[in-house]
Amino acid sequence: MGAPSTSDGGKNARLRALPSIEQLLTRPSLHARLASLPRARAVAALRLAVATARERLLAGAERAFEDADVDEALRELATPNLRPVLNATGVVLHTNLGRAPLAPEAVARVASVARGFSNLEYDLDEGERGSRYAPVVDLLRALTGAEDALVVNNCAGAVLLGLAALAAGREALVSRGELVEIGGGFRVPDVMRQSGARLVEVGTTNRTRPADYAQALTPDTGVLMKVHRSNFALVGFTEEVGVEALAALGRERGVPVLVDLGSGALLPLEGEGLTPEPTVPATVAAGADVVLFSGDKLLGGPQAGVIVGRSALLARIRAHPLTRALRVDKLTVAALEATLELYRDGCADAIPTRRMLSWPGAVLEARARRLLTLLSRKDIHARVSPVSGQVGGGAMPLARLPSFACVLNFEEPAVFLECLRRAPVPVIGRISDGEVVLDVRCLAEEDLEPVADAVARASQGRQPC
Repeated sequence: MGAPSTSDGGKNARLRALPSIEQLLTRPSLHARLASLPRARAVAALRLAVATARERLLAGAERAFEDADVDEALRELATPNLRPVLNATGVVLHTNLGRAPLAPEAVARVASVARGFSNLEYDLDEGERGSRYAPVVDLLRALTGAEDALVVNNCAGAVLLGLAALAAGREALVSRGELVEIGGGFRVPDVMRQSGARLVEVGTTNRTRPADYAQALTPDTGVLMKVHRSNFALVGFTEEVGVEALAALGRERGVPVLVDLGSGALLPLEGEGLTPEPTVPATVAAGADVVLFSGDKLLGGPQAGVIVGRSALLARIRAHPLTRALRVDKLTVAALEATLELYRDGCADAIPTRRMLSWPGAVLEARARRLLTLLSRKDIHARVSPVSGQVGGGAMPLARLPSFACVLNFEEPAVFLECLRRAPVPVIGRISDGEVVLDVRCLAEEDLEPVADAVARASQGRQPC
C-alpha cells in the first residue's frame, strides 16, 4: 500500500484538532451564547456543531470548526421539526402538508382543552365515568341521519374495525373495481384481510352488477362492502352497483351493507372545476347500514375515522377490542366537535377546506396580482398565469381547480424551491414546464407578504440552500 497523500494527512490533522465538548463549554468566545442555556441544551448544540464540522471536513472542505457552527446548531435546535408551512402548490387537501387546516373555532377548542384537564370520559351531569365519544355522537346523528356514531383514529382504522366486528371469520363481498390502494402504499384488500374477514371479489374491474353480489352470497357472508373510488376514476365501458341497490339486496338477504365513503362530504360542494361527490347523509338515506369516512378530508376537520349507521351494528363495533386500540384523543374530539358545530349552525363556509375549494376565479386572480405587486416591490420579476390545481387527499380525482399563480423563471428551479423550503416559514411550491409556480388558492391574504419575503431572500442568495 502506498503512503497516505498529503491531503489525507491534512484532513486527518484537522479532524484530530476538532475541539472536545468540554473545551467548547469553557471557550470564552462562546460564553455569551451558552451562558443562559440549560447545560443539556448547550451540550446538544455543541455536539451538533462539532458533528457538522466533522462532516464538512470528511467531505473535503478545509474549513475547520468555527463559532458560527454553534450559532447554526442553536438555530436548528430551536426550530421544531413539525412546523407551519405555506401551501403554494394548489393542492387543497395535501396529505404531505397535513390535509385539512382547522377552522379558528376548532383551533381555539383544541387549545382550551389542551391546556388543562377536561371531562373527556366523565359525565358532568351524573358525576361518573362517561364516553369520550359523547361530545360528537349527537352532532353526527343530526348531521348524517344515522342512528348512532363512533370515531376512531382514521378511515383505514374504521374499515379495519368495522370488518373485524361484523365479518371476522366470514366473507366480505366487494367489487373488483373498488379494491383501491390508499396512501402510503396500503391497499384496501390488505386492510380487509387484517380484519380477519375473507375477501370475496365480485364482478370485473370495470363492470359489476347486483347479480354479481347476489350470486356470490352464501350463508357465510358477513357483509356486502362498497368502497367509494375517491382517489381514482374508472371511465369508459363501466357499470357499478349503487348504494340503494346494494342496500336492497342486503335487506333481502339479511346481510349488512358497509360503505367506505373515504373523503366524506357532509354537504354538497360547489365550485368551479369540482365534480359531484356522494355525501354522507345521502349515503345513509340510500340504505347503507354502516358508513365510514375521514375527518380530515372534505369534512374539513382533524384526522379521524368516523363510523355512522344502525345502532345494533354500531353497538357490535363499539364493543370490539380494537375500538380501544384505535380510539381518538381529547384534542381530536375537541377539534371534531367544534367543526361539526359549524355545520350544525349553518356556518360550513367558515371551514377553510370548503372555502378554499370554492374560491371564485376573480378572487384568486386578484390575490395573485397582489402577490405580484409585493414581488415587484422587491425587484422580483414574475407574471400572473392561470393554472390548474387539485382537491388532493384522495378526493374528487377528476376535479381540476382553475386558479391563478405567480410564475417565476429561474435557471435552477429545483434549487430555488429548496431555498423556499428553508425559509423561516417554509414555502412549498411546484415546478411546471421548468418554471416555479406559486398557486394562491391555499394562501391567505396574510400569507402573501411572507411568501414574497421568502422569494426575495432566496433570489438574492440570502437564504441558505
